Amino acid sequence: MKTIKILLLTALICCDASSVFSQTWTQTSAPSADWRSIASSADGTKLVAAAGSTGSIYTSTNSGTTWIQTSAPNTFWFSIASSADGTKLVAGTFGGNIYTSTNSGADWTSNAVPSQSRYWLASSANGAKLVAAPVGGLIYTSTNSGVTWMPSSAPNTYWSSVASSADGTKLAAIWWLNSSGGIYTSTNSGTTWTSKNLPSVGWDSVASSVDGTKLVVVAGASTSLGPIYTSTDSGNTWISNSMPIQHWECVASSADGSKLAVGSFSSPIYISKDSGNTWSLNGAPSAYWPSIASSADGTKLVAVANGGGIYTWQIPCLMIGFSTNVVSTQGHGPPTTSTNKAAFFSWPTNATVFNLEENSDLTTTNWLTVTNAPIITNGQNQVTLPFTNGSRFFRLKTP
Repeated sequence: MKTIKILLLTALICCDASSVFSQTWTQTSAPSADWRSIASSADGTKLVAAAGSTGSIYTSTNSGTTWIQTSAPNTFWFSIASSADGTKLVAGTFGGNIYTSTNSGADWTSNAVPSQSRYWLASSANGAKLVAAPVGGLIYTSTNSGVTWMPSSAPNTYWSSVASSADGTKLAAIWWLNSSGGIYTSTNSGTTWTSKNLPSVGWDSVASSVDGTKLVVVAGASTSLGPIYTSTDSGNTWISNSMPIQHWECVASSADGSKLAVGSFSSPIYISKDSGNTWSLNGAPSAYWPSIASSADGTKLVAVANGGGIYTWQIPCLMIGFSTNVVSTQGHGPPTTSTNKAAFFSWPTNATVFNLEENSDLTTTNWLTVTNAPIITNGQNQVTLPFTNGSRFFRLKTP
């Protein structure tokens, strides 16, 4: 008797964006530390986090499920940035030294940038163009992944954050001094800078879309309270958001600038899915959030709690696949053939408040919970259902 099995697969990824505010934050296995900065690859799988107070740098290759301490020196790390693929990293210390890695943090090289207190850092998507804005000093740029650095024409001031477009040509740097502040932008990789019209407050963090046209800034430097502003024209005009005035600490943006996330000194994290027009809490605990990062599509967020842990948030994605098993049995008589069809579904196990539901008619609200118990494999809930004739629709839904 001979049996031949043929397996055919096709898959579709669907994200339940309507439930974006229902998912909660999950504390990862990263140790509690004096976390200062975090960065993410474009797909949200590779993460890198830097700790202060004689801390270290940790990386994750599975969206924060597990973490590995890198070979970076134990020192007071201040800021960190990543290329889009997560292989090229740049990190700055409290004393003004800058280190780079070209292998996702496995090895680190000290750079010959002038020591100017601590640097805020940003990277182009390919990791070649870097920008370092010091807390008091000149902004430096690099076009060769940090091998050499050149001072830019930006003024010598107290910089508090810097952001870069994906190609590294459009830069935005904010500053504050004695409760005053503003923003400078560059359209030629830092060769020249232009001051933009922004209210003079203590600006604390800036984020940019990949094309550099959409910017978001939050205020709260030096424990002051401040607003949140957004721009859709590279900082030429600004719109004040409806968020409360408070001590904002960090901001992150999706690639298109539509999905934003902000953290503060002592409150939960807020997110927006419409470029800052409206905001909502999404289950993060109240904490001191010094840094937050987003995947390119905005479906994955990661944030560090100073004196606490590292938290991740994710819009659960439902993967749908279809399989066909063709079984041919050859015995003493004529061969027989049977076909078994099945559909399988997979979604992250950390989406604890979501259930798989089905409906045969989208014109009705008769959604029923799929009662098949999921099998957990590699951090995913997996359900296999027999393939039947007729239409069947599936979704992830909060109770």
